[in-house]
Amino acid sequence: MVILAIVGLALWFVFSVWLGFGRTEYTDYLLTVVSLFIFGALALPLIALSVWRHNRKPGAVRQGQEGFHDWVMGDLDTQPGRVSARTATIEILLPLAAVAFGMTAFAIVALMSR
Repeated sequence: MVILAIVGLALWFVFSVWLGFGRTEYTDYLLTVVSLFIFGALALPLIALSVWRHNRKPGAVRQGQEGFHDWVMGDLDTQPGRVSARTATIEILLPLAAVAFGMTAFAIVALMSR
């Protein structure tokens, strides 16, 4: 669920950038390059996750056995110490959501100024 939220927020960001700033011939080229970098940054962890799922040991506990609600009510081990999964999820998604929503606001202002 968290990975899907990350992918969704990144796609929202790319859509907002194109909506607000993709009108001239030079910006189309630059936005294409930036979009490809973002898609590449999304593709690498998704490929790694796919390879991990395909090559894990047969006796290992399956990641998807517990529901998201059960997972988010638990704790995570991090480098500084244990953190609740809910707090970790918010800390992961909040900056991405701020960037995506902020770019949407910039795109709306850019569209209104034309």
